[in-house]
Amino acid sequence: MGYRMEHTGRDDRPIGVFDSGIGGLTAMKELIRLLPNEDIIYFGDTARVPYGSHSPETIIRYAKQDLSFLLRRDVKAVLVACGTVSANALDALRAMTDIPIIGVIDAAAAAAVQRTGNKRVAVLATSASVRSRAYSNAVHRMAPDVETVEKACPLFVPLIENGYADSNNPVTRMVVRDYLQAIRPFSADTVILGCTHYPLLKAAIGEQMPNIELIEAGKEAARELVDLLREKQMLADPNRYGTRHYAVSEITASFRDNCTLFLGEDIGESIETVQFD
Repeated sequence: MGYRMEHTGRDDRPIGVFDSGIGGLTAMKELIRLLPNEDIIYFGDTARVPYGSHSPETIIRYAKQDLSFLLRRDVKAVLVACGTVSANALDALRAMTDIPIIGVIDAAAAAAVQRTGNKRVAVLATSASVRSRAYSNAVHRMAPDVETVEKACPLFVPLIENGYADSNNPVTRMVVRDYLQAIRPFSADTVILGCTHYPLLKAAIGEQMPNIELIEAGKEAARELVDLLREKQMLADPNRYGTRHYAVSEITASFRDNCTLFLGEDIGESIETVQFD
């Protein structure tokens, strides 16, 4: 898996989570639910979101800066809660450190392979993720007989980051309907939400594609990371109370409201702002 460091016993260092924006909070929410005693540091690159429209070279450069910030906080593991980074930059990130680095691709693909009944899996993701075909390649590696189709949804992230996640909003419904039209003929019974922002649109997607199994990439990756930390005996003291720290590259007007929407709780007033050269 590329992890070169062995660690045994309790480890109270924080877990790092990062995303191009706030979508990774869907993965963090699952981590908090599973590991309430862990300290977690979240970084969202809100000044440069979305990553999905950039070249692989730019995505790698941004991702390295994001990881460097977390490494300076002495994290024990990192969840790359971004489909675009997971599809384009994981090898480059793992070359920077010995700590475990988990992306969202393999975890989501494994869940889709396990849950599909008709062996047809659709992927909704950013343009960069779709160009890489990382999700389809992962599915086919695990189950060659499963067919896939991928659809880039470049408007989903801007919609969510700007507060348009409500399925009752006519703009949201129109955009979701337009993207889903392309995958309807494929008749998939399972759809991977390949960007961690996309679970905020589950209601809108579910209304237009009922009886479809929706796989949340961030949630599946969080579960994989928990299993890994348990296996390596790197979990924190179970009797301690975990803390949360939030950092962004820019505090946007809707940041705090969106965080409440993603996490289902108020994150408080203390948000660190990080600037890159």
